[in-house]
Amino acid sequence: MSKLSAVHTARVETVARATLSVKTSGEGFFEITRDVARFLEQVKARDGAVLIYLKHTSASLVIQENADPDVQTDLVTALKRAAPADAGWVHDVEGPDDMPAHVKSMLNGVSLQIPVAGGELALGTWQGIYVAEHRAHAHQREVVLQFIGACAQA
Repeated sequence: MSKLSAVHTARVETVARATLSVKTSGEGFFEITRDVARFLEQVKARDGAVLIYLKHTSASLVIQENADPDVQTDLVTALKRAAPADAGWVHDVEGPDDMPAHVKSMLNGVSLQIPVAGGELALGTWQGIYVAEHRAHAHQREVVLQFIGACAQA
């Protein structure tokens, strides 16, 4: 049986935006949870939602476990199995890892929305926010952060 908590309401008073630059070192997961939390602190976010958007087509955004790094290792392996570099892709102008990176990005997506309650990200205990880099080499990835909601009074 389901149970609904008490309903909390807040006026949308603020729309704040910033861009986060994330340096990746090649294929893998790069946690940005603290960066997103720092953005919310800076805008004095209280209640609302943070929208996160990655401006790339060969990387993606995910919410995943952040307690055991073996999870990220296994996820990279799973994504390689889902879109292997040697699958006979037609698009290979940027190298053999480019088309598989586009497929992996399509599977994971490039945007997230997370509730913010009492100034905190409403993530589960073991959840973290990651940029998933799908290319073999280092890249500079741009992530747009946007908070919509109510902020603490200055």
